[in-house]
Amino acid sequence: MTDSLPGAHMREELNSQPRMWATAADLKAEQGLLPASGARIAVVGCGTSWFMAQSYAALRESSGQGETDAYAASEAFIDRGYDAVVALTRSGTTTEVLELVDRIKGRIPTIGVIGDPESPLVSLVDEAVLLPFADEKSVVQTRFATTALALFRASLGENLDGAIADAEAVLAEAGDDELRDADQYTFLGRGWTIGLAHEAALKLRESSQSWTEAYPSMDYRHGPIAIAAPGRVTWQFGEAPEGLSGQVEAAGARFEQRAIDPLADLVRLHRTALDRAVSRGLDPDQPRNLTRSVILDA
Repeated sequence: MTDSLPGAHMREELNSQPRMWATAADLKAEQGLLPASGARIAVVGCGTSWFMAQSYAALRESSGQGETDAYAASEAFIDRGYDAVVALTRSGTTTEVLELVDRIKGRIPTIGVIGDPESPLVSLVDEAVLLPFADEKSVVQTRFATTALALFRASLGENLDGAIADAEAVLAEAGDDELRDADQYTFLGRGWTIGLAHEAALKLRESSQSWTEAYPSMDYRHGPIAIAAPGRVTWQFGEAPEGLSGQVEAAGARFEQRAIDPLADLVRLHRTALDRAVSRGLDPDQPRNLTRSVILDA
C-alpha cells in the first residue's frame, strides 16, 4: 500500500492502535505528570479531544479520584477553584486551547497532553505530556485520541491488556458490508462510553459524510429512537440498558453491540468508517472542509 491510495494514512494509523496503547501503558513518568488522585480538575479540548476528555472525566470521577469536568475549550468555565487544567490536543496549535491556557497561565496549573512536541502549547503549559509516537498524518484522528485515552486509563490504575487483545482481534476480522453500507447510524454510551459514542459519530461523519447521531443510552428512547428503521444502525458502546436491543430490533434497525472493551469497539468503528469512505470514493486522509488543526484568524 502506498501513501497515494485513499485512506492509506488512516489505515496504517488505525491498525497501529494496539501497539500505541501498549506504549502508553508503559509511560509511567508521563502518567505521573497528570493530576494526582484527589485533585479537582478540568479537562479541555476541541472536537475529538473534547470527547476523549469526556471519557477521561467520567472514568476519573467514577473511580473516586477526584471531581473532574470536561469542556469544549471555547466553552470552559475555568474559574471554579480547579487545582489543575488538562489540555488535550493532537496538534498543539488549536486556537481555542491556546487562548484558554494563555488566559489562565500563572493562576491555575496546566498540563498539556500533546502529539506534536514542536507545537506552541508545549512551552505554554506548566507540564507537557508528549505523545509524538501516536501523532498522525491523516486529518481524521484515530490513534492519537485512543492512545491519549489509554494513557489516562493507565494513569487511573487500569490494566489495558484486555483492551489491547480485543483491538487486535477486531483488526484481524473481515469487514462487515451490511454495517458499512447502512443508511444511518446512531451511537450510544453510558458513563465513560458516552464520549466514545460522540467520537464515533464524529469519526464516521468526518470520514464518509454520513448521517450520524450520538446520545446517552438512556436518553435514546426519549425521542431519537423515532428514526430507528430498516437499513439503519444503533450502535451501543459497552453495556446497554435492559430491553433496548429488543426495542431497536422491533423498529427494524440493526442493534450493534460487542462484549469487548469499548475502546476496542471504537477501533471497530474506525475500520467501518474507513471502509465506508473508500467504498464511496472518498479520502478520509483529506476530508471535505476539514484541516488537521483549526487555527482561527485573529
